[in-house]
Amino acid sequence: MSGFARSELWRVATLNIWNRQGPWAERLPLIRDALLALDADVIALQEVLGFTGMPSQAHEIAAGTGWNVHHVPAWNVGGGLTFGNALLSPHPMTDLQSLELPSPPELDTRTVAFARIELPHGPMPVFATHLTFQAHLGHARCEQVRRLTEHVDALAPTSGPPAVVLGDLNADPDSDEMRFLRGLTALGGTSVYFSDCWAVTRPGEPGFTYDRRNPYALRSREHSRRIDYCLVRGPGRHLIGEAVSSALFGDMPVGDVWPSDHFGVVADIVAAKRHHDPF
Repeated sequence: MSGFARSELWRVATLNIWNRQGPWAERLPLIRDALLALDADVIALQEVLGFTGMPSQAHEIAAGTGWNVHHVPAWNVGGGLTFGNALLSPHPMTDLQSLELPSPPELDTRTVAFARIELPHGPMPVFATHLTFQAHLGHARCEQVRRLTEHVDALAPTSGPPAVVLGDLNADPDSDEMRFLRGLTALGGTSVYFSDCWAVTRPGEPGFTYDRRNPYALRSREHSRRIDYCLVRGPGRHLIGEAVSSALFGDMPVGDVWPSDHFGVVADIVAAKRHHDPF
């Protein structure tokens, strides 16, 4: 995906798996195959269902792969059923945490899954989340991204490796919540900066991840949108954290079955220390 050796990169990915809707038995192997083909260091999943005493959907996807799984419920649907996020990685994951986000009353609650992925160039701090989806609740997503960045600041300060944020943020790139994350506007008197891997590596390309050409997405009659993101707080010291490539995956059907109602995003981020280029 880039001009760097694979060993110099962090490869990160995100996919909303659409819980168990549609033909899950047929979708499951398509998702697993698509994720295996990425050779990613970490994969974030959203809309992961879990049931008390049974493997979560993240564990189902990881079955037979050797991947480690960090499953973080966000919403207790009832009867032992939960809905949430997960991180998958072929590498050891340490400092596993579940972090809360503010959620509007009477709606499904939201969380962040956090882990440090232990890699040769040092631990990669990764946050995976899924924000409130209702289109009219941009103010709620603004509150959620402010809390998310407080979590990032506490667990992955700028003195350490660049933080990576992955997930379905249910927000268009020009929304206030995304402009805040991209350093283009302040919220509540504070500002931050994360590099939007798609925007910086494929400028001008729409990169729709919720696309009406996918019949599972068309069911909602929403406009085609880019709402799934790989973000990194970089480049930082020694130019670690520069996004150098990105792509969609899971964006084609096999027969008449699509992996999910969302397309996934994968990005390569420089992990190796470098000197600044000479003038």
